[in-house]
Amino acid sequence: MTTITILDGGMGKELRRIGAPFRQPEWSALALLEAPEFVAWAHRNFVDAGAEVIITNTYSLVPFHIGEERFVSRGVELATLAGEIARLVADAADRPVKVAGSLPPLFGSYEPAKFQPDAAPAMWRTLIEAQAPYVDLWVGETISSIEEAVVLMETLATSGQNKPVWLAFSLADHLSDGAPVLRSGEAVSSIADLEGDIEAVLFNCSQPEVITPAVAELAANLHPGTRLGAYANAFPVLQIGEDGYSANEVIVERRADLTADRYRELAVEWVNAGASIVGGCCDIYPEHIVALAEAFGGDRSERG
Repeated sequence: MTTITILDGGMGKELRRIGAPFRQPEWSALALLEAPEFVAWAHRNFVDAGAEVIITNTYSLVPFHIGEERFVSRGVELATLAGEIARLVADAADRPVKVAGSLPPLFGSYEPAKFQPDAAPAMWRTLIEAQAPYVDLWVGETISSIEEAVVLMETLATSGQNKPVWLAFSLADHLSDGAPVLRSGEAVSSIADLEGDIEAVLFNCSQPEVITPAVAELAANLHPGTRLGAYANAFPVLQIGEDGYSANEVIVERRADLTADRYRELAVEWVNAGASIVGGCCDIYPEHIVALAEAFGGDRSERG
């Protein structure tokens, strides 16, 4: 029987839900800046819900969200704080909980054309070096193109890191000619050609309905032994780009239909397609993680 690993849910919206300082453009980074106790609270909520891996709160800790000057002056300090908080919460749990260091998109979520391969490594290295003492693994999040994944893997390789690497790709909201594609329009199967020691490939911050065919397609092409996973968002379908969604300007409200029960049903589809890691991204709350833990892991005492 395949062991299913339960991830946490969406940090940003959970912070807003529990009353943390929250706005654009800082998004989840604002709590680190003004009230870091809320970050610990949010992590604990997901651990209590059943998460076996929590992701550090560094998704928005990049110049795109907090500004270049603040990133240069406080980036190391804040990334260190995010790592420390996650590690403390994980170590205080009544069962083993791992910490994944978030390596986020640097120039805006869902916008592969804005990726800057020459500028990206230095920013990622700031986050890597600060978080390294506290994390068990790395997760590149909301990767929108193969080029972005390649540069991230090269950055990790030259940073002297030997922790496991998970790569989480974001999918276009609609199928293209009946097939799932990355935000860049590249085929999901192209992920299988990536080089390097990749422990797991996931799909995140995407419509949950497009994840099932993406997992199935990659399962048929990926190297044996590489794990598959998914953690979707609950955003509506977005118009991205000019006159539409911009990653640091609006706060998108969730789809009302993605209840905990419905999310669990979709996650069962992912697992049946080949996923062994499941969790949630934006607008997926502790109640959704409870549903996943009940579906795939029993109660916490059984999993621990």
